[in-house]
Amino acid sequence: MGNIWAFSWGALVGVLGGLIGLGGAEFRLPVLISIFNYRTLPAIIINLVVSLVTVICSFVFRSGVIGIENVVANFAIIINILAGSLIGSYVGVYYATRINERILNRVVVIFLVLLSVVLIGHNFIFSVGSLQLPSLLRISIGFVAGIVIGIFSSMLGVAGGELIIPTVILLFAVDIKLAGSLSLAISIPTIMMGLFKFRSQQRLQEVKSDQKFIVFMASGSILGAFIGSNLLSYISSYLLYLILGIILLLSAFKLAKHQPAR
Repeated sequence: MGNIWAFSWGALVGVLGGLIGLGGAEFRLPVLISIFNYRTLPAIIINLVVSLVTVICSFVFRSGVIGIENVVANFAIIINILAGSLIGSYVGVYYATRINERILNRVVVIFLVLLSVVLIGHNFIFSVGSLQLPSLLRISIGFVAGIVIGIFSSMLGVAGGELIIPTVILLFAVDIKLAGSLSLAISIPTIMMGLFKFRSQQRLQEVKSDQKFIVFMASGSILGAFIGSNLLSYISSYLLYLILGIILLLSAFKLAKHQPAR
């Protein structure tokens, strides 16, 4: 029964990934900890694995709607942010494996609350338009933003799409739907770097016994990503972000009440 629930939750979160251009990890993390009762660090590792599957499938499925040629045309943006995110992802694992679990839980909660604010207020944020900056300064800010995104990605087991998408829109004046696909392209290597670092520290052994659970949740994510990608043309972005922001805020409160296993 647990594997069926894993598949179902994977599918539900996968829909969000395909629809917006996220790995959906911010929604999956509270589920892994509060519903499936995983400790924070194993939950983060499982989250990264399932996020990688979700992000790859979402990118492939969305290509039919967004057009892979549009992603390739903005390859310079991907490289700009990716250069920083790979460094940040490597550094983030260091902190995730050394920080006290209660503190890590609080960091996750704060992160979720901040992201919910970004999602709920995205209409105002995006209405600002792109920042009119000199090219060198824009590239530098993109690189630094990438480092921050990478740290949060591996430290919290997330793809970082909620941070990547606003960054791409504000710095490079990219349409929100295209920004979602660029976000996925940036997230794939970033997540892989985080998993590589966890593997080098022998931390993947901690979830070795959960392989069946991971397969079911990842399979659900593939189905969800396919459904979400096909809904991309029909759903109002404003309403979607508002709903997701509220869900994320509720998830943060739920996680805040959760007591980590001793």
